[in-house]
Amino acid sequence: MTVHAFVFPGQGSQSVGMGLALNDAFGAAREVFQEVDDALGQKLSALMFQGDAGELTRTENAQPALMAVSMAVLRVLEREGGFRVQDKAALVAGHSLGEYSALAAAGSLGIAQTARLLRLRGQAMQKAVPAGEGGMAALIGVESDQARAICEEAAILRVEGQPDRHEVIEVANDNGGGQIVISGTTAAIARAVAIAKEKGVKRAVVLPVSAPFHCSLMAPAAEAMGEALERSEIARPVVPVVANVTAAKVSDPAEIRGLLVKQVTGTVRWRESVLAMAAMGVESVIELGAGKVLSGLVKRIDGSLAVANAGAPDEVEGVLKLLS
Repeated sequence: MTVHAFVFPGQGSQSVGMGLALNDAFGAAREVFQEVDDALGQKLSALMFQGDAGELTRTENAQPALMAVSMAVLRVLEREGGFRVQDKAALVAGHSLGEYSALAAAGSLGIAQTARLLRLRGQAMQKAVPAGEGGMAALIGVESDQARAICEEAAILRVEGQPDRHEVIEVANDNGGGQIVISGTTAAIARAVAIAKEKGVKRAVVLPVSAPFHCSLMAPAAEAMGEALERSEIARPVVPVVANVTAAKVSDPAEIRGLLVKQVTGTVRWRESVLAMAAMGVESVIELGAGKVLSGLVKRIDGSLAVANAGAPDEVEGVLKLLS
């Protein structure tokens, strides 16, 4: 029997219209979208299905919205296939906010609870750094060591006649396949892009994001999430979760709580997470939710892994056949 892992996408996978076909086709999906709407006191589903793209992309909306689509897909699979997640997945993992989706899938967090936590997380991350003072960039065609060296060089702000100053710039995501995302102050990001081009990096581009996620500038957001998670009940997952910041599986609720706090400022070690899942015997990785970003990354990280994704009704049918 094939050993599967279920994975859940992060921010950037959102698009207007996501989840609409699922909502129209399956009662289980409608129930999830209604539960999220009720939890937030907002018709988030309307924004997802036919709203404004800019409003959907706002961090506080995108995070719970992406989780809602992922959980809707999972609930449809479980109901249509007559199974529980632990019957079909050996491991679960998610990219950044997708880790919350993975925990909800594994029963550590309830759907309404996860929606409220992600709304708070999005708001806290946006408030942590004033608009325009932080940013992110993607470096294509580099490995993590080279990206860190570029960050170290870019961190130094030199002004003639003044002592050198150091600004924050760090590796935010090691996505694999030579794709590294860096995060920090706006000025340091601009220096890093210039340095990367000087060093012959294949591509270096500033990303259209509203804040410098997954770096130490997010410390105020980590503090806010620490307080929120301390008040949150976290159950032992029915399937081990591979954590972003350790690239190792975790099941202890206290450890999960601590890792979620560290994740706000820590590097998303996606490449290592995929390799760890393969080393643990996973043969097939199935992405549940909007878009196909993680499926593409998995292919580039380890070409021996089978990949599939489900975010629309026809894809659900294909994954059900795969899991049967």
